[in-house]
Amino acid sequence: MTDRDYYEILGVARGADAAALKSAYRKLAMKHHPDQNPGCKVSEDTFKEINEAYAVLSDPEKRAQYDRFGKAAFQNGAGPGAGPGFADFSDLFNEIFGGDLGDIFGRAAGAGRPRGPQRGQDLRYDLEITLEQAFTGTEREVTITAAASCEQCSGTGSEGAAAPEHCRVCGGAGQVRASQGMFRVVRTCSACNGLGQVIKNPCKGCGGRGLTPKDRTSRVKIPAGVEDGTRIRLSGEGDAGLRGGPPGDLYLFLSVRPHDLFEREGSDLFCRAPVPMTTAALGGDVEIPTIDGVRAKVTIPAGAQTGRRFRLKGKGMTALRSRERGDLHVEVFVETPVNLSPKQRKLLEEFEQGCSEDAHPQSQGFFQSVKRFFEGRQEPPAH
Repeated sequence: MTDRDYYEILGVARGADAAALKSAYRKLAMKHHPDQNPGCKVSEDTFKEINEAYAVLSDPEKRAQYDRFGKAAFQNGAGPGAGPGFADFSDLFNEIFGGDLGDIFGRAAGAGRPRGPQRGQDLRYDLEITLEQAFTGTEREVTITAAASCEQCSGTGSEGAAAPEHCRVCGGAGQVRASQGMFRVVRTCSACNGLGQVIKNPCKGCGGRGLTPKDRTSRVKIPAGVEDGTRIRLSGEGDAGLRGGPPGDLYLFLSVRPHDLFEREGSDLFCRAPVPMTTAALGGDVEIPTIDGVRAKVTIPAGAQTGRRFRLKGKGMTALRSRERGDLHVEVFVETPVNLSPKQRKLLEEFEQGCSEDAHPQSQGFFQSVKRFFEGRQEPPAH
């Protein structure tokens, strides 16, 4: 028995109601549970104190005795958890920790009931497609290795397809109970590994599992408009169930390969197109490819600058489960010519000499701003 005050252990006031006690206990039990702190002696001792305190304070009769006489009320051979009214923590632990940890303490989920057929495992398959395939939709063949019912024993796991017997250790429950201090511990039966059944003569084909690996090819239809990360569920295409249970599902996770020309954002596509300096200055038409293989014409106005965007309506991606299409956004960047011949260089020099400031309005505006910036600065003081 701990020497600390029970109210202090739970961190509640002496007038705390049942809801406050339960809430405080839940938080502390989760924080200091041995499974959350493996190998920590401090947490283990704290966990025992928490349970001892809650065993008394959650029972109105014991709490009244404790409030009146303190721990002296339990020093005549009866501990805080002894006698009628002992707190049953099973529901509380199941509520706190859920099914997995809840199977350790209290009434485990499914305890006392034979384990019937079990559903097969779900499987995952990663599939890469092109952007064009995502646009049009496609069909692909997918080959996976999945667990199938053993043909030699018809999935029973027994030689000659004999029916399995109930486990004598757990009585077919798949779990065994034992008392550990103030808890009723429920563990998976080691004799049958929690199945509740044992096989005397295991099938030589599957080793008693009732399942064998088998390659299976499925043809998958991928709808138009799918995006990177789309998940497609194929019902019943996973592993076969154990002991005649239903099969699991197969989940396809799609990834769309990056494209050389287009970037995608939802159902819209974006393309960055180079435009010769002369076309940008004089204006003209440029051809832009679209995702459906058609050439589209974009008219570049005279004086177009890098970053100018043009929208081709309805030339983007197919929208999933819709007949509509997004748009194609074309961003131009003006390409400066390189590897000039002497004649070309001379022509450009003559062009530069003949240009007025009005021919480069952005440059003119920038350098005027630069001039004002320096005019507004004060000269640094002389040292």
